Amino acid sequence: MDALIIAAGIGSRLAELSPSKPLTPVCGVPLIEIGVRQAMLAGITRVVVVTGHQADLLEAFLAELSLRAGIEIVPVRLRDWSTPNGHSVIAGATRCEGNYLLMMADHMFEADILERLLREGGTDRGVTLAIDRRIDNPLVDPEDATWVRTDERDFITAIGKTIDPYDAVDCGAFLATPELSEAIRSAIAAGKSGSLSDGMQILADKGRAATMDIDDAWWLDVDDPRAHALAEEMAPWHLARTFAGLSRVD
Repeated sequence: MDALIIAAGIGSRLAELSPSKPLTPVCGVPLIEIGVRQAMLAGITRVVVVTGHQADLLEAFLAELSLRAGIEIVPVRLRDWSTPNGHSVIAGATRCEGNYLLMMADHMFEADILERLLREGGTDRGVTLAIDRRIDNPLVDPEDATWVRTDERDFITAIGKTIDPYDAVDCGAFLATPELSEAIRSAIAAGKSGSLSDGMQILADKGRAATMDIDDAWWLDVDDPRAHALAEEMAPWHLARTFAGLSRVD
């Protein structure tokens, strides 16, 4: 199965640490490399990366990483990387074969989360989202989180940054089918901005957006200096398999 990693945005809140958010190192390893290696540990055999901001720099690194890690990495450059993240999904999905693991370049996961997620497919769903029901998780930034409301089947009824009430938080990892990019296109056609959440809400309204509870597993959205400091402190313990055998960068 392919993985699709979204890495096109500017990442302004990490700009003081690195000119490229996906290349920001955690424990000496760039975030994008951590994402690729997490996907590989879950069983992914090919990775599509949507690039945009600092694309030349990122794509040069991906070419080197592909050789060093022994996995095919396909860069897809987004012409207008200022657009909402759903546009990245549409662009990257055109290069994926069938269903795919969708990840954000700045999210880190214990390997078990992605391994479990890859087993969650079914004909009753167009997408499965990894969720954390610990809505008071101290590692989650409530001002930046995407919240989720679910029904008695654990399918999504609402998703977004401003919904209320909610009972879970979006972890930024999805097992997607071609229905997801089609839903984002439909949202754009209906006048929406084209965010990933816009497409997810369309699938939710159709009863096609499932969830997978990560239980007590560890994950982190490395979106600002505070989260980066937490990643530096915690990642070696929670991502030991990802870091095993890697050489660090300056």
